[in-house]
Amino acid sequence: MTELIQNVINALALGSIYALLALGIALMFGIMRLINFAHGELIMAGAYAMVLLQGDLWGPFVIVAAVAIVVGVSLLIERVAFRPVRGAPPETLLVTSFGVSFLLQSLATTIFGSMPRSGSVLPELSGAFTVGQLAVPKLDVAALVTTLVLFAAVALVLRRTPIGMQMRAAAEDVRTARTLGVRVNRVVAVAFAISGVLAGAAAVLLAGQAGSVDPMFGATAVLVAFVATVLGGMGSLVGAVLGAYLIGFLTIGLQAYLPADMRPFRDAFVYGTIILVFVLRPQGLIVPRAMVTRV
Repeated sequence: MTELIQNVINALALGSIYALLALGIALMFGIMRLINFAHGELIMAGAYAMVLLQGDLWGPFVIVAAVAIVVGVSLLIERVAFRPVRGAPPETLLVTSFGVSFLLQSLATTIFGSMPRSGSVLPELSGAFTVGQLAVPKLDVAALVTTLVLFAAVALVLRRTPIGMQMRAAAEDVRTARTLGVRVNRVVAVAFAISGVLAGAAAVLLAGQAGSVDPMFGATAVLVAFVATVLGGMGSLVGAVLGAYLIGFLTIGLQAYLPADMRPFRDAFVYGTIILVFVLRPQGLIVPRAMVTRV
């Protein structure tokens, strides 16, 4: 029983990080129909900020600075790269997101080099809470709490605030929303800022786990988050979260209970299961009636 509870905790922590990333991807798809693969480079920027600033500032200030840097980078790429092609076909937006991703990776390689940068990241969360025979890492608790709080905050913003109503209106029909007085540039910029906050929070947690960062730091994580978003149902924030937790539980469960000689094939089993879900339910776990409104 102790081992089972420990595995559940580990799965919740992993799923929480994936959920933060999937929320950002799902939000941008709902507003702009944009699959933003540059989201991974936002995570990279936040992780570099954590590693480079740790030790120079008090812990909470490092976290705030890292998230602020990610939000700034997110707003910059929205203004420079995505705003000029907003009305372009989806494939143009997709190519643009790949271009931004490669550009930021190249910049990171030029500035910081290709070798990992390491440091003591989040030493305050390096220990664990002990409950009987259970050892619950503080970082896992922080991941779960952060995800729940930010998911609730995003849902509240979308449902209860004027800017949230405008974002939902723009997701439904940008032209009609603009005709009714919605400032689309402002709405999209706010969406990118929220996406940056989510990416920044994930970067803090991932940097705390890894303790190091390199130019490819966010690439793998964002691909998993994209799969989680599609698995949950494109345009559904709840679906993105459910898909992320499903992948987290599959990953940890298979790692724990597969025979030792089959554990190297864990990821094959994970994605084989996901393919099976797509065969049975190709529209995803949740089918939103309208983009972004299903939160």
